[in-house]
Amino acid sequence: MKQVRLARETGVARRVAALAEPVLENLGYRLVRVRMTGQDGGILQIMAERPDGTFLIDDCEKASRAISPVLDVEDPVSGSYMLEVSSPGIDRPLVRPEDFERWAGHEAKIEMLQPIDGRRRFRGVLEGFTDGEVRLFLPPAQAGGEEILVGLSFDDIAEAKLVMTDALINAARDNAPSVGDGSEWTADLDTETTNGSLNNG
Repeated sequence: MKQVRLARETGVARRVAALAEPVLENLGYRLVRVRMTGQDGGILQIMAERPDGTFLIDDCEKASRAISPVLDVEDPVSGSYMLEVSSPGIDRPLVRPEDFERWAGHEAKIEMLQPIDGRRRFRGVLEGFTDGEVRLFLPPAQAGGEEILVGLSFDDIAEAKLVMTDALINAARDNAPSVGDGSEWTADLDTETTNGSLNNG
């Protein structure tokens, strides 16, 4: 069963995500996030993974070569840019319900679309995902003197990601390459640009 992705892209990134996601799915990958940095001459980053969380350099290259022609034809980006396809890395974004289950026991930062009791940002240890909610243990300093378990609606999350900790690094080392290796494939810097899109030919 396909899990809903926490898709918060806007503008150019949203248009690219709509084009890239089906291409990645046809290759057996899943889209994690699309981000555009800079204007003309900027970097278009497409973050992806296999269903098991891996995404190696060969995967990056394979995905890039499949996505580039689609972007050439559809031309969703005005101006020149460099395409970068990468794995989620260790301190990865959390974008699907199973991400919060897989990384239970690790620290995460979560930002909500709307404030809850006056606050939008939460940081704590993931307990998991239940009934549409991400469950998070808040530390005593944030919870008014005692650790408490809160439930945050998945649909109301603006952004969530793991926090780089020693425990996370050790987990990545113990389970490599299950969390991805941070590999990325960047289109050749000498690539010609026409009509604002990359020509990888």
